[in-house]
Amino acid sequence: MSTQALSPWLRRPLAELLRQRGHAWLLQGPSGIGQYELALALASAWLCEQPTDEGTACGHCQSCHAIEVRTHADLCVLMPEVAMQELGWPLDEKAQSDIDDKKRKASREIRVEAMRDAVGFAQRTSARGRGKVVLVYPAERMNTITANALLKTLEEPVGDVRFVLASEAAWQLLPTIRSRCLGFTLPWPETAEAEAWLAAQGVPAADAAPLLRAAGGRPSDALRLARSGQSPKAWSLLPKAMTRGDVGALADHAPAQAVGALQKLCHDLMAIGNGAEPRFFDAADLPAAPSRLALARWSKSLASAARTAEHPFNAGLMLEALVSEARTTLNSAARRT
Repeated sequence: MSTQALSPWLRRPLAELLRQRGHAWLLQGPSGIGQYELALALASAWLCEQPTDEGTACGHCQSCHAIEVRTHADLCVLMPEVAMQELGWPLDEKAQSDIDDKKRKASREIRVEAMRDAVGFAQRTSARGRGKVVLVYPAERMNTITANALLKTLEEPVGDVRFVLASEAAWQLLPTIRSRCLGFTLPWPETAEAEAWLAAQGVPAADAAPLLRAAGGRPSDALRLARSGQSPKAWSLLPKAMTRGDVGALADHAPAQAVGALQKLCHDLMAIGNGAEPRFFDAADLPAAPSRLALARWSKSLASAARTAEHPFNAGLMLEALVSEARTTLNSAARRT
């Protein structure tokens, strides 16, 4: 990945990382600000055959082209299979065959079999002579067995292999993994910078600011909302729709998306109740805040729902239950007055 293709708020972090030495980096920060993009840009720079004066990838050599078409022999990408499919990385032949034959679903965790293959990759000689790179994202999707399979190689790498782990929840990683990496926290993008980037991606200028707010200031998440058809107007009307118990306002949301939207609403009402500014909604669009106890109960219930939202027993019933609970909680504020 060339610097030109990188989001503008990631160019300074990339330059800073390239000025430092280390065989293992842990890039961390909240979702939607570019951990994966920065990790891939760093790996591309390390493997580039004609790096720029600043050390970044040139974007046009054979190595850069091989990364672009996902065939670089010296780059091993470790992701959950669902993430690899979303980002265009090929699965190994057996995994792809098992999924195609419906023997199992694509994994949402980084499988230990893939990690063992990566350990073998790390021990082989570089094919192109620029060393080897193992990229792990999201690193928190390693379970304990998978992480332990990486641990020894991470501590005592063989030859010229380097590691870049990218995480949106670094606290979930084993302490032994974190301690063997140099940590780097991504900075938040400036609002104007993020809005300009969204506009450059084709998001209407009038939608950029409200979508960025809906995403909590995370540009990549805002772009995902825009591409999924999220209407800024519908988002602003969501709190009142939940107060009425309008299930239709979330009808086009998958259960996990519905839970996420309600968690944002709950967060903002908690913020208002404690004298802080809301983050995801405009204050004028929010109803009166329920009691702290009611919001705490709702927040706990939503967190529990989030654990099963990817595989609900019945998506329709789950959505109705979520909206009913939201309506009850939000109208408890009116009963207090």
